[in-house]
Amino acid sequence: MRVASEAELVEAIQGAAGPLSLRGGNTRGMAGPGAALSLAGLRGINLYEPGALTLVAQAGTPVAEIETALAAEGQRLAFEPMDHRALMGTTGEPTIGGVFAANVSGPRRLAVGAARDFLLGVRFVDGQGYVIKNGGRVMKNVTGYDLVKLLAGSRGTLGALTEVSLKVLPEPETSATLVLSDLDDPAAIAAMAQAMRSPFEVTAAAHDPAQRRTYLRLEGFEASVTYRIGRLKDLLSATGAALESLAAEQSITLWRDLRDVAAFHGALGDVWRVHCRPTEAPALAAKAGAEAHLYDWAGGLIWLRMAPGTDLRARLGRYDGHATLLRADEAAQALPRQEPEAPGVARLTAGLRAKFDPRGIFKAEALALST
Repeated sequence: MRVASEAELVEAIQGAAGPLSLRGGNTRGMAGPGAALSLAGLRGINLYEPGALTLVAQAGTPVAEIETALAAEGQRLAFEPMDHRALMGTTGEPTIGGVFAANVSGPRRLAVGAARDFLLGVRFVDGQGYVIKNGGRVMKNVTGYDLVKLLAGSRGTLGALTEVSLKVLPEPETSATLVLSDLDDPAAIAAMAQAMRSPFEVTAAAHDPAQRRTYLRLEGFEASVTYRIGRLKDLLSATGAALESLAAEQSITLWRDLRDVAAFHGALGDVWRVHCRPTEAPALAAKAGAEAHLYDWAGGLIWLRMAPGTDLRARLGRYDGHATLLRADEAAQALPRQEPEAPGVARLTAGLRAKFDPRGIFKAEALALST
């Protein structure tokens, strides 16, 4: 089923006799059980005010369409949402509603915040077919802001997004990346931590163990980036790593590949995301015994490519974080996609779902892997 308006969506939800599987572009694959309900027909930019750095769009609007409109005004989505298609082997177009429903955030998250931090307002249809609007178009009038935050990352379990209002930021004049070579995992994590503590405004930090290369991105005015790259080299010279810098064009390509986990494209195996304390990341990666792994967010995010069917959570045991199964072989389909919630959190979650979706129309897996 595909809806082309909010009114059609209300009718579809009110008339639903069983679970619905909400879908935007379906680029993350493995949507949950239930009748497929596509929101991709809800598309279009309703309002864009470059001077106010705000944009309002229907939830099914392709991310590419929004990025094109922003680029024409020298602006961007600062949280650089990942494009899952090559990693997941899917087609379709990522949608802005799906991005916020799953809180999809890229390498710049550690510097500017997650997708939810740029969401100012929402319209959505709850499980009873009621249209709810919260938030606004600017920070000073975002009534119901807490509910806006609640919807971001809820994966379609509380309602079907129809419209989002978001904050955008200017595109920087240039960017560059400092590359450190030949560091092992613990040394790379330490170097990234040192860089993030520095006053040089690093906007992304990642490490590729297979290449033994550590990447630190800086953005801004050209003179400032050049100066900060030089100072960062001086700061990190004590690591003993070979240092080189990449100019803007190479840097942009590099971080697009890191954002989309290009190193795993076309490779067999299950793909997991582990969120953890950066200081714990090397030990967790060693314990995982992955076929391949990458660090993003200065070590706060580990991408792991595991042998098919591996129960990574059982292998890692208890730690301060959580693991999400993003892409699974058939043998791992029975594993929960999301980390099981602690009892107290589970009770709160169940209470929220009972309020927003008393009929159980929206299932937890419905949008977990489908944006």
